[in-house]
Amino acid sequence: MATLVQLQHPSSGVGKTGFYGFSWTSFFFGGFPALIRGDVGIGLGMLAVGFIAGFLGIGFGWFFVNLIWAFVYNKIYTNRLLEAGYKLADTPERNQAARAALGAGEQALFTR
Repeated sequence: MATLVQLQHPSSGVGKTGFYGFSWTSFFFGGFPALIRGDVGIGLGMLAVGFIAGFLGIGFGWFFVNLIWAFVYNKIYTNRLLEAGYKLADTPERNQAARAALGAGEQALFTR
């Protein structure tokens, strides 16, 4: 189940929601959640891989690709936000859980 964590960019003050854990939306809709979140390249790539796997695997390939994608996409998305300069800005408990799940260090925390 996906867990939410709030992030904030220190210089601009823009806030975003990050996710980690299993993504049901990515499982059911493949690359479309990535497209909606603005990850156009990743979303289109995922859709292409899903369609090819679905075609070659007579539909079952789409299921297996989406299953794997559902386990990894939220972590990819949130780590990309951290790489873009966003910092974890939620409660200390949520920040700690997110750091553990994402493999992020102390530098990922927003200091007020």
